Amino acid sequence: MTANDLRVGNTLVFDGKVHQVTEIAHIKPGKGGAFSRAKLKCLETGTIIDNTFRANEKVEQAIVDRKKLEYLYRSGSEFVFMDQVTYDQISLAEDRVKDIIGFLGENMEVNVTMFNDEILELSLPDFVELEVTETEPGVRGDTATGGSKPATVAPGGVVKVPLFINIGDRIKIDTRTGIYLERVS
Repeated sequence: MTANDLRVGNTLVFDGKVHQVTEIAHIKPGKGGAFSRAKLKCLETGTIIDNTFRANEKVEQAIVDRKKLEYLYRSGSEFVFMDQVTYDQISLAEDRVKDIIGFLGENMEVNVTMFNDEILELSLPDFVELEVTETEPGVRGDTATGGSKPATVAPGGVVKVPLFINIGDRIKIDTRTGIYLERVS
């Protein structure tokens, strides 16, 4: 594939690691050759780099496999997931799931990106509903726009919530930002 063929979402091998194109601009200056300016996210480390490719420069496309795994349980420092198609169980060390651990509940589906049978990236669904396990009690008269307080949800993550949220309430959270969205009835 050439740099001209790159689009947002494409994956490629760059500097020996798998990267995903997050932004791309194809530029044809009045003088000189065309080029593409890209932002690349390393799927292994999460770092983002900027790179410029000449228009006809060859890039190695990485064919990644995206699938869903179901989180089953934690065993010491290992997290056990199950492939929903083959029912194979996969154990991952705590450092591999540290980015999602605060909102990872049992039986939750996790999006996985794999390359050559190696897990590169784990991500939760964009929105999850979790139960509040710890927060200061709400006071009569507190309103939805009157401020916020920290609340701990079932897996252990902490979210800023409105003052009227109490222990036992189920709330909807945007996992990409960690922001409270609404109380779920």
